Amino acid sequence: MVTCYMKFAIDPYKLNEFEIYAKRWMSIIKRMGGEHHGFFMPYEGGSNNIAYSLFTFPSLGIYEEYRNKLRTDEESQANLAYARETRCLISYERSFMRPVFE
Repeated sequence: MVTCYMKFAIDPYKLNEFEIYAKRWMSIIKRMGGEHHGFFMPYEGGSNNIAYSLFTFPSLGIYEEYRNKLRTDEESQANLAYARETRCLISYERSFMRPVFE
């Protein structure tokens, strides 16, 4: 099992647009065999331009298959185009972790 941890730099004036983008990824990842653990958006008292996301795939190989499928998946490509058009996403970092559950 592998969990992808993502840190996003986002436009703080386009939180609504980023949230639309985020919610779309949740259904895409689920459809492609992953489990999404949510996006975590800026809130009072912290950075107003950083968001986080966690999602898990059964293995790194299945995650890599998911990444390959994204290139031709219409919904995924439309969501990436939405982020470019709205400019809600500035950059992101991706790390992989091994989760420990009870």
